[in-house]
Amino acid sequence: MPPVNLLIKPASGMCNLRCRYCFYHDITEKRKQGSYGFMSEETLKNVLKKALDHGDTACTIAFQGGEPTLAGLPFFEQAVKLAREYNKKNLEIHFAIQTNGYGLAPEWAEFFAREHFLVGISVDGTIHTHDAYRTGGDGSGTFLNVMKTVDSFNQFDVEYNILTVVNRKTAASIRKIYQYYKKMGFHYLQFIPCLDPLETPSGTMEYSLTPESYGQFLWELFDLWYEDLSAGREIYIRQFYNYLSLLLTGKAESCDMNGFCSIQNVIEADGEVYPCDFFVLDEYKLGNLNNTGFDEINKRRMETGFLSPQKAPNEQCQACSYFPVCRGGCYRHRVMSREEDNLNYFCKSYQIFFDHCLPRLKQAAYWMKKKG
Repeated sequence: MPPVNLLIKPASGMCNLRCRYCFYHDITEKRKQGSYGFMSEETLKNVLKKALDHGDTACTIAFQGGEPTLAGLPFFEQAVKLAREYNKKNLEIHFAIQTNGYGLAPEWAEFFAREHFLVGISVDGTIHTHDAYRTGGDGSGTFLNVMKTVDSFNQFDVEYNILTVVNRKTAASIRKIYQYYKKMGFHYLQFIPCLDPLETPSGTMEYSLTPESYGQFLWELFDLWYEDLSAGREIYIRQFYNYLSLLLTGKAESCDMNGFCSIQNVIEADGEVYPCDFFVLDEYKLGNLNNTGFDEINKRRMETGFLSPQKAPNEQCQACSYFPVCRGGCYRHRVMSREEDNLNYFCKSYQIFFDHCLPRLKQAAYWMKKKG
């Protein structure tokens, strides 16, 4: 059995920021019930006990939102305690959390370090690009506050990576952002393209990426990364390292880069399970862990067809010379295309990127293989 992966939303979609491009806010507005409040202790117990009873090798327990830290530090202390108590099979447990980092006291950093959490913290580049869209409820910037949290993470040796949303402004400023991240000592980076609201024509929002702008972004970022790699300065950028893995092994660790949806368990605060963070919608409910188990949920997963071959890239996509390293991309990005051929909205982006970068990407893969 593969590892059990949980993505728990202990504060549902609630958040202390008002980021203009937030895809999860858009999702909550399209459900009959937008917020499910805070996860109760009873639900937490049911989720963890059933997950650890179901698994037989490893279990990743990740927390996301909304903003998960709104559930309070005692909630997370209890979650760690319960996970250890319920781990009767001695599974390998990994804890992770994605946070906006806003207003976190040093006690959080101490906890994350002590309990070996892998933390993703959202930073959109420099103060100018970050504060353009990542604002507080009153519209004020949040960058300086988040940087205080980064300082406390460094003080307590928290293992963290930077998650940057690629929007119109960050894409246009990637050279400044990359140099700033190097100056700050950020060496573990994720860049994810922003999503337009469901049922909205793609590319029409103020913050929207176009296929051309995202392709140019990837090209410029790769140039910067490859220059450092060639000089022996290794910076981990998740997307590029997944490409290297595809070239070397034919597999990627990120589900969106394999070309098919993997088995995920996204758990809302009420205990309801969904197959993907991008589809936490009423029509995708798989069952509630307060009254059902993972066997029933996985059966429902297959019945809904979410993992069906129809969601894989079509024949036109698979015939492309870049398909072995592109794989058609994330299903959510194919939904965005609005075209009958169901090609990825960012198909042209990847063509731009691979046209200019694939030979050097293969060279980097050769270096990695030689390095061992």
